Amino acid sequence: MPVAIITGASKGLGRALAEALAGRGWDLVLDARTPGPLRKAAAGLAVHGTRVEAVPGDVADGGHRSELVAAARRLGGADLLVHNASALGAEPLVRLEGLPPAGLRRALEVNVVSALGLVQEALPLLRASDAGTVIAISSDAAVEAYETWGGYGASKAALDRLAAVLGEEEPGLRVWAVDPGDMATDLYAAAVPDDDAPRPEPARVVPGLLRLLDERPASGRYAVPAESAVRR
Repeated sequence: MPVAIITGASKGLGRALAEALAGRGWDLVLDARTPGPLRKAAAGLAVHGTRVEAVPGDVADGGHRSELVAAARRLGGADLLVHNASALGAEPLVRLEGLPPAGLRRALEVNVVSALGLVQEALPLLRASDAGTVIAISSDAAVEAYETWGGYGASKAALDRLAAVLGEEEPGLRVWAVDPGDMATDLYAAAVPDDDAPRPEPARVVPGLLRLLDERPASGRYAVPAESAVRR
């Protein structure tokens, strides 16, 4: 069975993707900071007969990243790494004049540094796979300037650049920075708590991610709103 490592998998897009992959027969290594919700999500996947390693912890911790890769190795390897865990930098979001430097450092550590650290740990397994793939969950804030989204957008722009260079350096892998568009997630609610406009559920983004996995286009940046994959 193919094996996927998914960070930020206790809820939102990470959990929705884990459910879809479990339905396809994938084995999973799931990460989240809060043990209870993570274990509940993992238990819900057992109906598919999927082997699941639930590894709670903070992706900014190098030891935790090593644990995730070790768990994948126990399952037989790693065919897919999805960096979905994210930090905003401030909750709710604030203008740059009020963005705490510590908050920006946290966003960069979680969204960029930990993504590279986990890739570095997992590269031997990904290279050994016939279909080694890295998906970095990005944002339209990485390419568009939105008031109060400066710190988060800067971190996602840096993540995009890491993904682009990794795709050049690792031609045997597929490396995609994926913009899922607006979604109804706890992250967005924390970012802009006064915005109650309806947004699609994360599960509606998953078909676009699955399409990428099925069609395996070239490494690059893709948007997957409205169940489609469009190259940018």
